[in-house]
Amino acid sequence: QDPSRVKQFKFPSYLLKGIVAFFGIFVLGLSFMVYDYIGLRSKVGELSRLKKENTEQKIQIQAFTSKVGNLEDQMSKFRQFDKKLRIIANIEPRNNSDQVFGVGGPSPDDDITTLSNRRNLLIKRMHSDLDQLNAEATLQENSFTELQEHLLKESSRLAATPSIWPARGWVASTFGYRTSPFTGLKQKHDGIDIANSTGTPIISPANGVVVRIRREKGLGKNMAINHGRGIITKYGHLSKILVKVGERVKRGEKIATMGNSGRSTGPHLHYEVVVSGVQMNPFKYILN
Repeated sequence: QDPSRVKQFKFPSYLLKGIVAFFGIFVLGLSFMVYDYIGLRSKVGELSRLKKENTEQKIQIQAFTSKVGNLEDQMSKFRQFDKKLRIIANIEPRNNSDQVFGVGGPSPDDDITTLSNRRNLLIKRMHSDLDQLNAEATLQENSFTELQEHLLKESSRLAATPSIWPARGWVASTFGYRTSPFTGLKQKHDGIDIANSTGTPIISPANGVVVRIRREKGLGKNMAINHGRGIITKYGHLSKILVKVGERVKRGEKIATMGNSGRSTGPHLHYEVVVSGVQMNPFKYILN
């Protein structure tokens, strides 16, 4: 044989077409796989971003809900303080003094996975809560302004109103009916009992004049101060009395010390507020 002769091989046309077709299908399939992979990576990244945003939004909503709740509690305290001031100042209560503005921010436990669809609703609810609190704050501000104007005119009367605690301690017995610690029977208690150690200072809760100092079997060493306008305060079970009958005293001035004199189970102050001859609940006058 002649080595210089070139051998030729012929492939069947159908085989060549099959290889080209297979290669084309392979490339197309690989392209689809790469495209799906890229799309999946993109979706995973988007899902991760949404989860992070979801967590941040939940934290923000929880903080907002907490702030709204704190504001509502504060407004409730202001309403109670407003009522107490009006009782002392003898001003008619506001027509809407008992109005309570309902607020309730979105729950931090709400499922907000579809945050983009619910964001507008949450924002509307937040603004609604804030608008209600703002309306209540405006009403309360107007009420306090009215009270301030009235109280400035009535400063002398206020100075003579027993509006502070006469002694430090804890309330051992409140105003009203109670079971007597001595007889076990139900009886009316005309004041409040503030318990503390013997010698605890007792101060005058308002300006006034000492009108009575005496010793009795029940109240032991006791005294009374006339604050004018029909208001008298009484103090019982004292250990020492530091003022005299006829002496003028000012709010916050030390007038006696706590004791255990008279009919008593332990050192405490029996404190009464009498208005026009009627025993009143001292809590209605205490502001601090």
